[in-house]
Amino acid sequence: MRRSGAAIAVAGALIAVGSVVAFPGTSSAATSPSPFSVPGRGATVPFTEIEAEAAATNGEQIGPDRVYTHLPSEASGRRTVRLDAPGEYVEFTLPKPANAMTVRYSVPDNAAGTGITAPVDLRINGTKLKDLQFTSRYGWFYGGYPFGNTPGDKPHHFYDETRTMFGSTLAAGTKVRIQVASTSVAPWVVVDLADFELVPDAIPRPAGSLSVDDFGADRNGTSDSTAAFQAAVDAGKAQGKEVYIPAGTYTLWDHVVVDGVTLRGAGPWYSVLTGRHPTQRNRAVGVYGKYVSGGGYTGGIRPHEAGGPSRNVTLRDFAIIGDITERVDDDQVNALGGAMTNSVVDNLWIQHTKVGAWMDGPMDNFTLKNSRILDQTADGVNFHTGVTNSTVTNTFVRNSGDDGLAMWPDRMANANNAFTFNTVVAPVLANNIVTYGGRDIKITDNVVSDTLTNGGGIHVANRYPGVNSGQGTAVAGTITVARNTLIRAGNSDYNWNFGVGAIWFDGLNEPINATINVTDTDIIDSSYEAIQFIEGSTQTVNFSNVNIDGTGTYMIQAQAAAKASFTNVRAAHIGAGVAIHNCVGTGFAPTYGTGNSGWSLSSTVCTGQWPAPNYIYDGGDPSPSPSPPASPSVSPSPSPSPTGCDPGSGDLARGKTVTATSSTQTYVPANVVDGDANTYWESANNAFPQSITVDLCAVTPVQRVVLKLPPSAAWGARTQTLAVLGSADGTNYTTLSPSAGRTFDPATGNTASIPFTTANVRYVRVTVTGNTGWPAGQLSAFEVYGTGATPSPSPSVSPSPPPTGNLARGKTVTATSTTQTYVPANVVDGDANSYWESAGNAFPQTLTVDLGASVTVGRVVLKLPPSAAWGARTQTLSVLGSTDGTNYTTIAGPAGHTFDPATGNTVTVAVPAAARRYLRLSVTGNTGWPAAQISEFEAYAS
Repeated sequence: MRRSGAAIAVAGALIAVGSVVAFPGTSSAATSPSPFSVPGRGATVPFTEIEAEAAATNGEQIGPDRVYTHLPSEASGRRTVRLDAPGEYVEFTLPKPANAMTVRYSVPDNAAGTGITAPVDLRINGTKLKDLQFTSRYGWFYGGYPFGNTPGDKPHHFYDETRTMFGSTLAAGTKVRIQVASTSVAPWVVVDLADFELVPDAIPRPAGSLSVDDFGADRNGTSDSTAAFQAAVDAGKAQGKEVYIPAGTYTLWDHVVVDGVTLRGAGPWYSVLTGRHPTQRNRAVGVYGKYVSGGGYTGGIRPHEAGGPSRNVTLRDFAIIGDITERVDDDQVNALGGAMTNSVVDNLWIQHTKVGAWMDGPMDNFTLKNSRILDQTADGVNFHTGVTNSTVTNTFVRNSGDDGLAMWPDRMANANNAFTFNTVVAPVLANNIVTYGGRDIKITDNVVSDTLTNGGGIHVANRYPGVNSGQGTAVAGTITVARNTLIRAGNSDYNWNFGVGAIWFDGLNEPINATINVTDTDIIDSSYEAIQFIEGSTQTVNFSNVNIDGTGTYMIQAQAAAKASFTNVRAAHIGAGVAIHNCVGTGFAPTYGTGNSGWSLSSTVCTGQWPAPNYIYDGGDPSPSPSPPASPSVSPSPSPSPTGCDPGSGDLARGKTVTATSSTQTYVPANVVDGDANTYWESANNAFPQSITVDLCAVTPVQRVVLKLPPSAAWGARTQTLAVLGSADGTNYTTLSPSAGRTFDPATGNTASIPFTTANVRYVRVTVTGNTGWPAGQLSAFEVYGTGATPSPSPSVSPSPPPTGNLARGKTVTATSTTQTYVPANVVDGDANSYWESAGNAFPQTLTVDLGASVTVGRVVLKLPPSAAWGARTQTLSVLGSTDGTNYTTIAGPAGHTFDPATGNTVTVAVPAAARRYLRLSVTGNTGWPAAQISEFEAYAS
């Protein structure tokens, strides 16, 4: 979619033919994290997939990691194997006979951004069979949309695939090894997976058919065969005969335009179309229907391309493997395109084009099935403008550069289309499957996995140009989202700077008003929230028989108004420890039906902050993937707090900042430092290990930890197995007291005292790995004692003079979201012309400055750029303060504040003078733009 070691061997748990894991719930196909282990859903593929980390290797496993621009994040399952020395290998054992394989891999780019090509050994039972050529020509894009090939920031699209036939059928149990012979060309090679299959013999020429060779096509690929192909298909139409592509590799420098004809090959491993014009780089291999005037395609139309749609076209049993190395959205360098009505595409292999199939309607009754679409620079498939009664089914899509499967009715309605029984893996940008607008759309029986950034697993939205009810293109009728499995779906949006849901709904252009039924669906190990509503409003979504197991953050993230019902919706392993994040209040109107479990409507927060994902799903990827720390940041402040803090004396942990890997309901981490032994923290259940960490605010000597549970005898004695760790920097921890069983007995105060050798630390962590009384970590008090310095009582020591001027200037600042280059740091740079802007249509938004220490603040000054071009606007906002970065109080209530360029576009907000370290603006409205905007955030003592 267009948009501004020792050798190790692991049991074959990640082989595509692996077993199904049964999850509790009514949904019928909850699964392990392999997208190929879901019976009855997704594409039926002709190969068996084995992940490199499930093979024998003497290389290094890297990952899991879900952070965009990190190499493992784009790997299938977010893990891969790195080989960086001669002799290092990955060796696969065939589970069944095979005569061919496809390898997914990555090698580095070069300084020019044009890529390298490096040979690696393919060895069979230890004997070299041939070289495989691993290249980075088709990968390694940089920067933001529409991306470039010149090395720079935000590298991504790291992986590519190569296929080869062995020349014979190898028996089950054969060892197939990929081995590095030399690092002279590529300093490292990463192997993600291999797909093994038994390719059937070539399909012979059908009786009575025409052959492209009869019209002068060159099966050796040394010359351009476009004209020969065009003549052949024109003759096929005229004579009512099929046109056959023999085994060979044919070079085409331009489109072949088809109408009323069958074009078929000897099979996608035998008949290959490739090529790109040597000088006109916007011309390349492709098979297109005729364009419809005024339809989806708005560029120049050549005479032989006009008069569409084409009708009664069949394309089958061949491959289109292009040579597209960049993304230029205006270039028609897609494998399939134009308009095709009453037409079928069957058993094609499509690779290295811009889009696998960008179909520009209006057109009707088009089916794409039984195909593979790999390594695209943009979408896998897009039904663009007026596509009706059309289907993509039983198709495998991997490594698309944008949406995997998309519908976009830009100006003309899409209706009655379906994406069914497809498997869509690792789209580098945007969504696995999406409908932007559309009426009576079906998205059913699919498996999607490993979304990378700026999208989710399944998306329903009124977004992008031309999507609106006035033109009949908005989401309408009944949208059926049924029997889908989403694995590790959703991820962070690098513009919004918060997570996108595995399933998400967006009413940006206008509110969504349709019946959307999400039924019999499994949402497994989501990277952030499972369900999201954002921008505009959405009604009505009915969730029924849905299993949510594992989220990085919340079950539901409501950032816009929505009406939704929930029946038989089961949730487990919610990373945030709270089910719902809702900052739109009653605008989010859920109906809690029968059969729900593992969550409740009362488990709701509105924090104004987005937590780091906390991966506690225990079915396949239990460890947190984002880079260190391995658990959520031990400090909620946006950067490490200054060390100029005195931890005090006595219980050094009292009132300090505390975080945990998870919490349940209202049993939050802050309860362990509130001085009340009756309140307590409880972690997520059945999800050991769990940890809780207190930040003492400065490095100080400590020598004892006291842990408590509520003193009530109702608790009963229990033993928790736990260790105590310490750190000076919040990243590198050492063990202060090793793991051991600690007994909590109400007869002796339900208290465990743990002494250890004095250590100088700032952060103290308790890690719990077992509890005989309840399947979770539980503590009501976490006390830390040592020899921390106390303030000098001597009156002769003069205090430092209080700070003056703008207390916020140059300090650390964070926000809930950011748009483009309008970053939070702009509000403390002293330049009123630079500014911060939040994500659009996603109120509330917050902006928080850390003053570095508690200082008296009595006045806040807010500015917008002074240019009259801005125009007057009123922003509804409140001011909050905090001494610890966790507990905030409102110091100036919500009110409309007018910014007027006639008076300097400045607003002053008086607040009660008091000592505070953190100041936060919470913005809930803006009459001038649907986002929060501030150019300067100043704080003064008076």
